Amino acid sequence: MNGNGRVHHRTGDDIPDYRHGAPIALKYVKRGYHLLVRHALVLTLAPFAAMGFLELTSMYHNGDLERLWFTARETEVTVSLLVFILSCLLLVSIIATYFAKRSPPVYLLGYHCYKGQPHLKLSKELFMEMTKKKEQQGVFTEESVTFQEKVLHRGGLGDETYIPEGIMSDPVDASMEAARDEAREVLFTCVEEALAKTGIKPQKVDILIVNCSLFNPTPSLSAMIVNKFKMRSNVITYNLAGMGCSAGVISIGLAEQLLQVYPNSTALVVSTENITQNWYFGNEKSMLIPNCLFRVGGAAIVLSNRRRHKKRAKYQLMHVVRTHMGQDDAHYECVYQKQDSNKETGVFLSKDLMKIAGHALKANITTLGPLTLPLSEQLLFFVNLVARKVLSMKVKPYIPDFKLAFEHFCIHTGGRGVIDAIEKQLELTHDMVAPSRETLYRYGNISSSSIWYVLSNIETKKGVKKGERVWQIAFGSGFKCNSAVWKAVNNVDERHVAWLEATDVDKKVK
Repeated sequence: MNGNGRVHHRTGDDIPDYRHGAPIALKYVKRGYHLLVRHALVLTLAPFAAMGFLELTSMYHNGDLERLWFTARETEVTVSLLVFILSCLLLVSIIATYFAKRSPPVYLLGYHCYKGQPHLKLSKELFMEMTKKKEQQGVFTEESVTFQEKVLHRGGLGDETYIPEGIMSDPVDASMEAARDEAREVLFTCVEEALAKTGIKPQKVDILIVNCSLFNPTPSLSAMIVNKFKMRSNVITYNLAGMGCSAGVISIGLAEQLLQVYPNSTALVVSTENITQNWYFGNEKSMLIPNCLFRVGGAAIVLSNRRRHKKRAKYQLMHVVRTHMGQDDAHYECVYQKQDSNKETGVFLSKDLMKIAGHALKANITTLGPLTLPLSEQLLFFVNLVARKVLSMKVKPYIPDFKLAFEHFCIHTGGRGVIDAIEKQLELTHDMVAPSRETLYRYGNISSSSIWYVLSNIETKKGVKKGERVWQIAFGSGFKCNSAVWKAVNNVDERHVAWLEATDVDKKVK
């Protein structure tokens, strides 16, 4: 939006092209390579230790060790043989100790995405009808109504997104109780369905993490779930607030860390956003955009660190990479909840938001690359980096091909411009970003839960084969770019309720 009040509908060109933009900070490269090198010695010795152990086992069963011992005694090399055997055993012990102390795996057993009630569907026509009624009531100006109509029609949303009961009602009910009703409907439905899918009883949940950025009552949303499902008194609960649309990945990262500490545990992660008290009834254009994009949604995810659950799990969590750009004021203030000049509360979106998202994306993938890319891509990237940074050679930055690292991409549905930009910058195919576009069209921007709707779309329409890798990437206030990487441990082709009726979504999406 410029000073004349005109809105610029951004495309992928507004994000700085990280392929040819400012140089990549070496600190982000070091983070990724540090993790890779940390276990280099063990990874190098492991094959040799395994070969030695198998050889010794074979020699023992065949009687070769006994014959070798007698031969050594006759030729007076007993000490040398003993040293050799002890060395082999020591090497095997080191490897065994490493595997015994390694971090337990984190498995995704199942999840559920909320699907709203039919009477709460918000078509573009109904949205404009409601908006114009507010204009007649003196809430919105004619200019604001026109602006919202432009954003709505260019935002990539369809006619079947959902809003809460309080916003749909006339007059609007934005009370605390209405907001709690929205939370109960979404959270309780998601949790009940996710636990039913995985066969986990509420009393068996050891860790509960809930994230909701803008609605945080007392008692908390996590306490609301504990009360509803009568969970144990010693359940470990967390309620994450104010962390924006990338909080879903943050919650997964927190669950992963807790599952490293508490053995044989089950974690329940619930991601949502609450719309009832966060619909903006003012006329600041930078604060009206969320009305046009954000809709009701939520997801509940069940995780486990029990190794026996691998047989029935969907995925194993491989990496969580979090990037926080809040050290810079422009990044920190680009998504900002505030009051306008008339004391109406809303969320301000900076005109530089897309540019800032590009910076965060560059930092995140620079750290993620060494953890996920094939060795050949890493070597090419590293050689190129040395040539530019150390040798000061004037060569173009080498951009790794992330299509070699992942088969599936779950991009946060922040808007059509966000998806377009990621598609361009990562050089993805249309088919790779189609699930994200379809999710935006069907459900809108559903904040931190959007990456789960995208994954459910992939599972329902394409399926995920054992061994395939999934990259979930999300942006959020602060400013943050967070990634979660999953690897399918079994074939996954669940037909999710969220997508069963939308068989013609692909035809509608352009």
